[in-house]
Amino acid sequence: MKLYIETLGCPKNFNDSEGIAGIWERAGMQVTDDPVAADAILVNTCGFINDAKKESIDKIFEMARLIADTAVNTAADSAHETVGGVAAAAPAKAIVNGEAGMAAKKLLIVSGCLSQRYGRELFDEMPEVDIFLGVNDYERLPQIAAQFQRGKRQQFFSCQPERFEEFSARKIDENPYSATLRIAEGCNNCCAYCAIPQIRGGYRSRPMENILHEAKVLSEKGCKELILIAQDVTEYGRDLYGTLRLPDLLRALCRISGIHWIRLMYCYEDKITDELIEVMASEEKICHYIDIPLQHISDGVLQRMNRRSTKASITDTIARLRRAIPDIHIRTTLIVGFPGESEAEFEELLDFVEDTEFERLGVFAYSQEEGTAAAAMAHQIDEDEKAARVDAVMRRQVDISRAINEAKVGGLMEVLVDGMDEEDAYIGRTAYDAPEIDNAVIFRSGRELLPGDMVTVRIEDAFDYDLTGRMEE
Repeated sequence: MKLYIETLGCPKNFNDSEGIAGIWERAGMQVTDDPVAADAILVNTCGFINDAKKESIDKIFEMARLIADTAVNTAADSAHETVGGVAAAAPAKAIVNGEAGMAAKKLLIVSGCLSQRYGRELFDEMPEVDIFLGVNDYERLPQIAAQFQRGKRQQFFSCQPERFEEFSARKIDENPYSATLRIAEGCNNCCAYCAIPQIRGGYRSRPMENILHEAKVLSEKGCKELILIAQDVTEYGRDLYGTLRLPDLLRALCRISGIHWIRLMYCYEDKITDELIEVMASEEKICHYIDIPLQHISDGVLQRMNRRSTKASITDTIARLRRAIPDIHIRTTLIVGFPGESEAEFEELLDFVEDTEFERLGVFAYSQEEGTAAAAMAHQIDEDEKAARVDAVMRRQVDISRAINEAKVGGLMEVLVDGMDEEDAYIGRTAYDAPEIDNAVIFRSGRELLPGDMVTVRIEDAFDYDLTGRMEE
């Protein structure tokens, strides 16, 4: 049985899909990158905010249409052959509903956060889907698919396991020059706007020896960039070892040969300790880049969000990072339009963005998520006003981003090659840029390069979010 996987959402979801692929192949079955050739299609969904939900639902229906079209064509071909070249008179729907159509129909499986959160409701609303699968049931997928009986739709939502070991069978590309490394699952932060604890459960750190083993396997296969991910990487180790252990984990990862960059994503400000900063400053392999989803700066909004940070702690942490690591590039995400966000609180946020000059910044309009504390709060803000506030923040940030980029013109930068663009120029990233999220470096080279090559580029021009240049031999 061949499986095609369509993945939506964050890097953690893509990491899950690699695990699903590995589990599938370990069971003796194949993974394909062609949905038409597949016997089963799995849509690994995101259910974090409304836009992500819509994208996931649209993709499910897109795959359902593909399956229906494929079944019609296959069944029609079968009918054509059966009658010796005489076209069947029955309509396509009748063919699909007949014996030939049932044999040809692919399985449609929906997994991921949307499935975990709404699967029981969607089961009744999406008869096109054969199997709904929760985020704790991936190990069972090959057995579930093999034993599936046509016409008997199923749903599987197991309780979260007590421990998180990650997938022992994760499918790793032949040249995984950049790879995520999941160090924990779930979240204990319980921010008022977020449904992740309901979906993924409580925080479970992955044993350090398990993480290090996977990192060594990745290195042996050619990985140069490790991207540490979790809902909160800075919480790592407290549940297993009684104390925060991210600094210890980083030191151990830095001892693995072959790894060139180690990147930190999803760090919570209140757990960025002096020890963590010291490790980042002293270990050459750790990128001078950190992702800190701050969400806001107003103490009133932070308190309503149930965040542990304050304006004072945030400004102090940023100062400590920049003092210890002068070239640190800080990425943050902000939420505007949170219930009750006043004009004064929004102006405070705008001033903070302008004064702090974040190297990388994204902003989201608050999404009212059912089942969260914020969804029931008074003074929900109009969607048009939220959109206007998003636009106002990004208009401030674009000038900051361009100025930071312009300061790099004329300098030399180490670049990791990701591929080529439509005009046959190479596209890569610096240590200050995460894949699919941050800036790119577009450059020319006098020789052929491959994804994963690391080269030196002289920066010749700067734009709002990208740099251009030429490779130095």
